[in-house]
Amino acid sequence: MNPATALATVLVDELVRCGLTDVVLAPGSRSAALALALHAESRVRLHVRIDERSASFLALGLARRSDRPVALICSSGTAAANFHPAVIEANESGAPLLVLTADRPPELRGTGANQTIDQVKLYGTAVRWFAEVGVPEDRPGMVAYWRSLACRAYQRAAGPANPGPVHLNLAFREPMIPDGDTSWSEPLDGGAGGPWVRARVAPPPIALHIPPTRRGVLVVGDGAANVRRYVAAAGMAGWPVLSEPNGGARYGDHSISTYHYLLGTPEFADAHRPDVVVTLGRPGLSRPLLSWLRRADEHIVVAPDLDRWPDPTRSATQVAQAVEIPVASGDDSWLHAWRQADAAVRSALDAVLDRSGTSEPRLARDLVDALPNGALLFCGSSMPIRDLDQAMRPRRGIRLMANRGASGIDGLVSTAMGAALAHNGPSYALLGDLSFLHDQNGLILGPREPRPDLCLVVVNNDGGGIFSLLPQAAVRDSFERVFGTPHGVDLAYVAASTGTPYTLLGDISELPKAMRGEGPRVVEVRTDREENAAVHGRLREVAQDAVREFLSS
Repeated sequence: MNPATALATVLVDELVRCGLTDVVLAPGSRSAALALALHAESRVRLHVRIDERSASFLALGLARRSDRPVALICSSGTAAANFHPAVIEANESGAPLLVLTADRPPELRGTGANQTIDQVKLYGTAVRWFAEVGVPEDRPGMVAYWRSLACRAYQRAAGPANPGPVHLNLAFREPMIPDGDTSWSEPLDGGAGGPWVRARVAPPPIALHIPPTRRGVLVVGDGAANVRRYVAAAGMAGWPVLSEPNGGARYGDHSISTYHYLLGTPEFADAHRPDVVVTLGRPGLSRPLLSWLRRADEHIVVAPDLDRWPDPTRSATQVAQAVEIPVASGDDSWLHAWRQADAAVRSALDAVLDRSGTSEPRLARDLVDALPNGALLFCGSSMPIRDLDQAMRPRRGIRLMANRGASGIDGLVSTAMGAALAHNGPSYALLGDLSFLHDQNGLILGPREPRPDLCLVVVNNDGGGIFSLLPQAAVRDSFERVFGTPHGVDLAYVAASTGTPYTLLGDISELPKAMRGEGPRVVEVRTDREENAAVHGRLREVAQDAVREFLSS
């Protein structure tokens, strides 16, 4: 057996023994041994994509939704470089990716050999661990090295406290396809009974106990862990819960869905300073919330990994792996005030949205309301997730995701595809037109590839809608060219190029009907950027009026 085939066979087998179930492959010649070993492995689900960037974000979506390591494989050269944006997002969002890059052997590096670049530590500090595996050789001890290496890579990616991407760089010499010889200097099998190395999970950390208080607040951002336990504890303590849509805690009687507008009204923010704020995950959607956190007297950040804790406002006073929120005696006036104000603002917002026609905030609100229980909704990183944050009503029974680690607009179609493939139920995505066009290759599925049940709802305002809500909009002379960036693309033709079913939404009331179907499909919703900015302005005005009327009553 040639060394390339031996290494690939052993590495794939050991990763499967560790628990690997999904692999994404971007084809190439130098990775041939890995590709053939995977094709012969019936215990994994193989996904093949012709575009490395699309492949990497597909793997990211699979890993984030399944919470299990997903292997990502490519050939050498710029193929590996195209993985970098997804690796960065996986690092920031804690997604367990196993990145296996094929490489040229040392004697070809630095010589001008074809498809050869410096791949050693290619992703820098964006990975939890890197290993230069070395050129495989037919000598005793190789199998133990390869199998223990695979176990270490799998466990470093999985976490459990700090999951994220791991990079193995695999140098292969030719030949790279099986030669018919099965002999090797030692047995290649890993024996029975599970992985070569078993990593034991540490016991749960001792929780930080905080003094009982009724004037507490639970804030939940992206990537939060153990959400239901903390929401239940906050409910027992009489605390309001301020959750971003992708935080997973916007449900129940204690959920304050209009916190963006409440805290954006100075009179309310000043009058509702808590004794303590407990933060899960990384909040980052609402500037009023972030400003309010800076003024908290006691701000406790819960972070499973004490080497990496989110504190963008530099307001944390304590950081703990776990927190015990005690039940506090006393009246419910604190929670009651939050809930009454929330109800007043919600009523005012809904009245504006109901009259706004097919506006972007209304689309976000109505889309969530229309989703069936058990659905997954993947949200675009720019305006879609913010529209959800400001317009979405509390509800149970759905899962929301977004690439808010690095908050890029790249790879979102592919990430949604991957998440849908890992989700047991119907899946949906709410994306902007620029994000959709940025990753239109994500629609390319080969005839033998697993096909997700995914409806992509695309808001088309012919450009970058978020900039119309930022100070740049005041620079009228240059705004449209360098910020608005109209594209004039007919999305129906984009969908048609890959045979993806397409629907143009005529009226917002037709949304549930337009979303029906099976497999990948696109629903386009056309809006106007200036009208959208006006709707957001009206929402802000009526919300602040409602808050001030509540405070004066």
